[in-house]
Amino acid sequence: MKVLGRNILSLLGLALMVLAAVALILNLPNHVWDEAAGGLVLIIGPIAAWRYGWWLIHLVRANIYGRLVFPRLRRQADRLWQSGWRPPMVHFLMTTYRERPEITEGALASIFSECRSAGVRARIFVATGDPSDEKVIEEYCAQVSGFDAGADARLDTEVRIVRQNLPGKRVAMGLALRAMSRYGVGPEDLAVFLDGDSLIGEGVLEKCAPLLKLNQRLGAVTTDESAAVRGPAWMQSWCDMRFAQRRIAMQSHSLSRKVLTLTGRLSIFRGPIVVAEEFIGNVEADYLDHWLWGRFRFLSGDDKSTWFSLLERGYQMLYVPDATVLTMETIGDRSFERVQQNLMRWSGNMLRNGSRALALGPKRCGWFIWWCVADQRLSIWTSLSGLVMALALSMETDFRVLVAYLVWVFLTRTVVSLVLFLYAHRVSLAFPFLLYTSQVLASVIKVYLVFRISKQRWLNRGDQRAKAAASRMLVFQQGMAIFLTMLYVSTFMLLAFAATGVLTRS
Repeated sequence: MKVLGRNILSLLGLALMVLAAVALILNLPNHVWDEAAGGLVLIIGPIAAWRYGWWLIHLVRANIYGRLVFPRLRRQADRLWQSGWRPPMVHFLMTTYRERPEITEGALASIFSECRSAGVRARIFVATGDPSDEKVIEEYCAQVSGFDAGADARLDTEVRIVRQNLPGKRVAMGLALRAMSRYGVGPEDLAVFLDGDSLIGEGVLEKCAPLLKLNQRLGAVTTDESAAVRGPAWMQSWCDMRFAQRRIAMQSHSLSRKVLTLTGRLSIFRGPIVVAEEFIGNVEADYLDHWLWGRFRFLSGDDKSTWFSLLERGYQMLYVPDATVLTMETIGDRSFERVQQNLMRWSGNMLRNGSRALALGPKRCGWFIWWCVADQRLSIWTSLSGLVMALALSMETDFRVLVAYLVWVFLTRTVVSLVLFLYAHRVSLAFPFLLYTSQVLASVIKVYLVFRISKQRWLNRGDQRAKAAASRMLVFQQGMAIFLTMLYVSTFMLLAFAATGVLTRS
């Protein structure tokens, strides 16, 4: 009842804001609208129609997958599970680094509970980066074993701790995968990758494992995700908004039997795939050859590396909307920096892996998925075009043109938010503002990273950074990156100004 009450109040507040925006539109001077119609509306209109048309295509595809395609897959999977089929062994790979003890314990408890409920044999490889994590794991396992011997008698589960000898999550994952290979992985076994701050939802194995059995071309599945944020309220709203967007995109992509990432929070693979030497090498030491920055290794983005490995080998991938994982996000006092660094990390991973995915070609990726990857690059500039054109017209004519543009932004993002509310299962007044701010900020970060693709930093994993040795070559590379960034930005602004007619006016 409290949640329902908060949603009703939020909807009322949203309605009042929309009415205020409409009143502002109706009271804007006519000559401002004449200027806007002559430049801003006619130019931004086609771009907006393209962007929102593309978004609408994703929404329609998501509903086709969620309401028509996936329910049929769910019925088939349920029949197989109810017939008594179980995977011979499930291998878990969990990574943790200086995590809060209660979160680590919660993650292990969720694995134990899921294995017991599913009735499967399991082996858990915990890749650790600090002795404090190992102490928590050992104490918790000893406590659980001693406290509930009857339950553990029905739980055929082993826990293996793998200490990494070099920094970085990728090294930890590589060592754990090699340990998994030494213990042996059968042809019908499954491997579950999850982060140490993730709690597996009830019935994940029941909902996901049969899908891999039924379709031998299916290499991996990834699940729905939500977050419980320990931090500012706006961060919880931001996470809820992003996951709502993710649910639409993932279901749309899955209609083509592909996804754009196998999230590290929780993904389930065919066991033999993850212990193949090529796959392990891609996880622990993935790299890119770049014309300006040469060869450099990837610091983060292991979920993109696993995705590319399967994409390159022609495997299908699916999103399972009714299987969930809950991420425990502890933000601390650096919330704004955390958002910026997350966007920079995600954007860098997208750019680094998008370029080589495009190189595979549409036949290998599938035409729709290939175009989705290409569109990620185009949207860098289209997300900024409206703001730049509005600023150009505002400086040329009247600042109220910018006011009109911002009102239009609010109304359009509010309409999008009404859809996102359904996928977020909540209503938040912050969605329209967070949506636009995230789009602009992400585009600015991507523009910066396009020619600095090797720049990497992982704030929430010990603040890891990609280091480059000082040299004359480095000075040249940085100078060239600055020059190319200025060239592209200047060209973009020149085209935007020209499109509005500002440059041709006397």
